[in-house]
Amino acid sequence: MNDDTMDEKYSTHLNRLNIFVLFASMSILLVAGTVFIIFATPLKQYIPGYNSNGLRKSATTLMLRSDSLEKVIENNQLYVDNLFKVLNGEVDSSDIEDFYSRSVDSIMQNKLDVDFSASKEDSLFRIEIESKNRYSVFDKNKNENFVLAPPISGSISYGYEKKNKHYAIDIAAAVGTPVKSVADGTVIFSEWTSTTGNVVVIMHNDNLISVYKHNTSANVEQGDVVTSGEVIASSGSTGELSTGPHLHFELWQDGYPLNPIDYIDFE
Repeated sequence: MNDDTMDEKYSTHLNRLNIFVLFASMSILLVAGTVFIIFATPLKQYIPGYNSNGLRKSATTLMLRSDSLEKVIENNQLYVDNLFKVLNGEVDSSDIEDFYSRSVDSIMQNKLDVDFSASKEDSLFRIEIESKNRYSVFDKNKNENFVLAPPISGSISYGYEKKNKHYAIDIAAAVGTPVKSVADGTVIFSEWTSTTGNVVVIMHNDNLISVYKHNTSANVEQGDVVTSGEVIASSGSTGELSTGPHLHFELWQDGYPLNPIDYIDFE
């Protein structure tokens, strides 16, 4: 009712259904609010039986730390007790000697239990390794059952010297002198290089490789098959390392350099 005009502003009719609906709605709101407050706030940690992952992790970490600290305290206490015994003269020297002798005997027994004898596989492996000449790089024995023809006619101006890493011989010859293959083989390289000029490399039998450098021109190409004594290039003085007209000639077998004088008669 309006107090001034006494007009009716709002009216309702109460009955059992309305009262039941009102109290039921209030109960539902109260329960929903309580559940929300408990599970959406830190209050849930106080509910008996509830354990969060963070709380469980923290408890585990604290338990491990306490266990470690307990062991450290026990070791420290044992050290302090033994130290007091030593300082107070309560330790007999015979006990120390007995402990030392037992320790040495235990160590020696452990060493005796180890079998240091070489196994059958280890012995075979040692024989295989020792039979190989692992350190002789340039003095490896080669198969000398092959005959090579001289690549060019002329005098030797610079011989084979391992100390100076000159694994070849230089044969003085006039520009344009024919350069011949020392044996039958296949050309595996025939190109120009800035340091050694026209270079020809031939692969022969028995993994033998012959190298011809500082040529004026090459008469063969990679992949060509040549015979012993066949002209493969013309000598000259090409490349930055050349000091005059000559043929720089190398011999290699199985990756090792050979002294050409041991296999070719240049006289």
